[in-house]
Amino acid sequence: MLNISHNKLNKKVDLNQYKSSKNIMNKGYYKYFNRFLLTAAVILLIVLFLPWTQNITGQGLVTTLKPNQRPQTIQSQIPGRIEEWFVQEGAFVKKGDTILRISEVKSDYFDDKLVERTNQQIVAKSQSVEAYSGKVGALNRQISALKNEQRLKLEQTQNKLLQANLKVKSDSIDLEAAKTNLKIAETQFNRIQTLQNEGLKAVKDVEEKRLKLQETQAKFISQENKYLMSQNEVINAKIELSRIEATFGDKISKAQSDMFTAQSSQFDTEAQVTKLENTYTNYKRRNSLLYVTAPQSGYINRAITGGLGITFKEGQELVSIMPAQIDLAVETFVRPIDLPLIHKGEKVRIQFDGWPAIVFSGWPNVSYGTYGAEVVAIERYISANGKYRVLLAPDTNDHEWPEAIRVGSGARTIALLEDVPIWFELWRQINSFPPNYYEPEINKTASKKDKK
Repeated sequence: MLNISHNKLNKKVDLNQYKSSKNIMNKGYYKYFNRFLLTAAVILLIVLFLPWTQNITGQGLVTTLKPNQRPQTIQSQIPGRIEEWFVQEGAFVKKGDTILRISEVKSDYFDDKLVERTNQQIVAKSQSVEAYSGKVGALNRQISALKNEQRLKLEQTQNKLLQANLKVKSDSIDLEAAKTNLKIAETQFNRIQTLQNEGLKAVKDVEEKRLKLQETQAKFISQENKYLMSQNEVINAKIELSRIEATFGDKISKAQSDMFTAQSSQFDTEAQVTKLENTYTNYKRRNSLLYVTAPQSGYINRAITGGLGITFKEGQELVSIMPAQIDLAVETFVRPIDLPLIHKGEKVRIQFDGWPAIVFSGWPNVSYGTYGAEVVAIERYISANGKYRVLLAPDTNDHEWPEAIRVGSGARTIALLEDVPIWFELWRQINSFPPNYYEPEINKTASKKDKK
């Protein structure tokens, strides 16, 4: 009714005397509904003031904590041809077990006795080095003998030179004596001749003096000849010294030249031996690479290059292996805006794919099926997906992770932040505000110490 009249019908007519009005007006269900609404409103108001843990959620994958525990592929360092397989997919292998055998595809290594023949070359070259070493020793001894002989010859010739010098001195003295005797003989002859001319001496006396003068002149000439011969002996001794030095110098130089040639050949042969030894080691190492072995204990995931007789290049992937002993971890990704809120050592909750969970992200204590984790590493550079990678390790103070988890399975992560009332979190979500920034107590204490 529009209620536009001033005549109130409900004041003049009693509606309770009618059956239909009794059925409608006298029901009390609306009272219970009002009570329910009031109770729900009170409960909702109380819930709005309950604590809620702010969090950052993300999607990640199960991985390993250490790089050497992650799945890897096995490559061959040399090109080859697959000859024989010793394992099958899913098999467990220990470190050093042979996985497959390959053969050479390069013609340079087809010889089965390549290593033995290279060793024989090394032995032959080593003997050549010993021969050159012996030749160098013989030449050294020859040089020493020549030097010793040269020294003795020089001493002998120097003695001859000394004797010749002494003889020159002796002959020079005798020559001076002969000169004196000659002068005396001439003086006596002149005197006796003058006396004979005056008649004081006989002709016989003059002839005797003349004979003596001639004898003295002959002795003088003979002594002068001896003096010249002794000078020639000095000159000859000096020439002999020069000849000895030149002769032995030539012999010693030739022997030294032969020694240096032998040494050069020895060093060259030693270099060849070293090169052959290097080649021998390379050949021996290459032979060991014909058997591809497991780098660590694990399980064969997949034969990437299967079959027999297939050729491959060096570095090509042959087999995929999963290590047996691993420490599980989870890698998750966070947005750049949430990165300042993540710190090492923070607690994170993880939900693994395949493990049902009832998750209350803001109430981790009442979540069922989630497992505890701890932040151990935060990537310093952004990933290709535009987010930062965070590595999580199991929380030792929480429940152990399921043993059946495999590396590569999915996981949902919830990083726990600050506790706030539910009404604040609803208000933040409605306004699309980021979670509150805070630092863990450990970081705060460290920053205070740094400031001091």
